[in-house]
Amino acid sequence: MPATLINRIKSTLTDNDHPYMNGAWTPNFDEYDATEMEVIGKIPDDIDGVYIRNTENPVHDPIGKYHPFDGDGMVHMMHFSNGKAKYRNRFVRTRGFEAEAEAGQALWAGLAGNPAKSKRPGWGAHERLKDSSSTDVVVHAGKILSTFYQCGEGYRLDPYTLDQLGIESWTPIDGLSAHAKVDEATGELLFFNYSKHPPYMHYGVVGKDNKLKHYIPIELPGPRLPHDMAFSKNYSILNDLPVFWPDEMLAKDIHASVFHPDLPSRFAVLPRYGQPQDIRWFEATPTYVLHWLNAYEEGDEIVLDGYFQNDPTPPPLDHGPEPYRRLMAYVDLYSMKPQLHRWRFNLRTGETSEKMLYNDEIVEFGTINQTIAGHKHRYIYSVTSKPGWFLFTGVIKHDLETGSASRHDFGEGRYGSEAPFIPRKNATTEDDGYLVSFISDVKKDRSECVLLDANEITREPLCQIILPHRICSGTHAVWASAADIRNNSAD
Repeated sequence: MPATLINRIKSTLTDNDHPYMNGAWTPNFDEYDATEMEVIGKIPDDIDGVYIRNTENPVHDPIGKYHPFDGDGMVHMMHFSNGKAKYRNRFVRTRGFEAEAEAGQALWAGLAGNPAKSKRPGWGAHERLKDSSSTDVVVHAGKILSTFYQCGEGYRLDPYTLDQLGIESWTPIDGLSAHAKVDEATGELLFFNYSKHPPYMHYGVVGKDNKLKHYIPIELPGPRLPHDMAFSKNYSILNDLPVFWPDEMLAKDIHASVFHPDLPSRFAVLPRYGQPQDIRWFEATPTYVLHWLNAYEEGDEIVLDGYFQNDPTPPPLDHGPEPYRRLMAYVDLYSMKPQLHRWRFNLRTGETSEKMLYNDEIVEFGTINQTIAGHKHRYIYSVTSKPGWFLFTGVIKHDLETGSASRHDFGEGRYGSEAPFIPRKNATTEDDGYLVSFISDVKKDRSECVLLDANEITREPLCQIILPHRICSGTHAVWASAADIRNNSAD
């Protein structure tokens, strides 16, 4: 059956010169089912599951200055089975999405806008931002869970049809942040949230049966902006990093994050089902970290890998449209200068040691083979970016055992997203599998789903599946095997 246009969303978006509403970030409003697509190369027949990516895709003209993280959530799914592929995409029908659709206009000012100008103040994430559910996506208990980074509600979708299944019933009153973690070994979901009222953070565990099993407060000195968490086999790791809203600015209702280099980075280490009194706090060099890769236990130590930012709050860019130069710097990896970094927390002595793993590359948005998450990993797959832009230009594979690095560039004018690792059926090594990404080709005005051989990422793609439309650039993505979806389903 050919590609079928399911729905065209009624948009009120007008043409403008915003750098993140043009080029690879041009929004689209069409929802498709596609079963017959052009394939360049050959789709491997030894994978079975779904590749899912979330995307910020604005529908209405913004109230004030638009930030690329404000866009409405749109989930794209490619289902692989028996050497064939099927594609679907759907907007996430959040309460905010539906309210704006009914009103025919934006109702909330975005991250870079003045919240006082919101037409619907007092509702949404942190009561001022629309919960667009556009940041992250995981698959847990057999269903997609779509989330928003400033602690909105969890929205469930069917992993194959993308049918909307509504708000997750166990979502706490303070919501849940993006970057909840699924432990594939146990089927558990680990999550956190944060807020502007004490205790400022909570941590929880949801079982394989999709029931809330554990939820505790994590007391912080004040409102903080944690973006991610990590876990090992027995422990969860949360953070209190010195980039946050100052009290005097919050008192004026100004939500502008500031780097406090005189404060240390702090890490809360606790058993997965631990109580507040079980938390061990460790201090480290001040920085900000958007994303962690993995954590594991080694002797008395917990080892944590992530991306250390050398300049968490960079100055405005010296190029680009004048009104957007500061915004562009805050989403430009080359301005923040993140690099692969390792922290070690000694549970016996309480000491922290840390080091840069690779100091010659700006990388972020990394993945590993998730079947070994919580255990020692050898390979990391990070994206490279275009200086001055929030656009991903390729993938670097780092071998932590040999210290080597190999690179795959997507090509001129071609921009991808986070590239999940797909284990090959009956895989024999950690890197025996594939990397997958949606690619937007600005020159050809089209999008593709690309599979790379994870063993040899320098080679040309094994296949390029041409999508029925060009999709907006995006960030976070996940792979879920059909076996995991079937075996972990809570239904």
